[in-house]
Amino acid sequence: MMKKNRAMLIGSIGAGKSTLTNALLERKVEAVKTQALTFHDWIVDTPGEYTENPFFYKNIMATSLEVTHVLYLQDGTKQRTIFPPGFSTGINKLPIGVVTKCDSEQADIHSAIHLLKKVIPKGPIVLTSSITGQGLQEIRNLVKCNSMQEMKAYVESISDETAIFV
Repeated sequence: MMKKNRAMLIGSIGAGKSTLTNALLERKVEAVKTQALTFHDWIVDTPGEYTENPFFYKNIMATSLEVTHVLYLQDGTKQRTIFPPGFSTGINKLPIGVVTKCDSEQADIHSAIHLLKKVIPKGPIVLTSSITGQGLQEIRNLVKCNSMQEMKAYVESISDETAIFV
């Protein structure tokens, strides 16, 4: 039996990890503050504290052993990132950058992409809105990819501007 691909979502407190998890799984429940690792089908939702406090990096590293992909969430309405430069290179999993809250009037998508490019030197970046559904199918399809080359080919096959490849 082939192991199913799984994705871990990491990002700051309030970046939209739980909301995105619910939207990706088409769950109609209100997002609540994640207090511990939460496994839902093919998604592992993590508390924002895991990324905001370097003391918890060991939890991210241990959890990454359970997944094939790591989604690095950058809140499109925030002007700073909590990820150190090149953070994705320290986790040997397929990285996917995700700009959340792209539908917000406060979103600065160009700035968010710029911040994610520092975190993920190579890989796809998807623009998302859990409210409008933008980018959700692209994330689902990227998590089905088994290599960086597959992800690059998929992003290049998309006709709109929902995803870019760095």
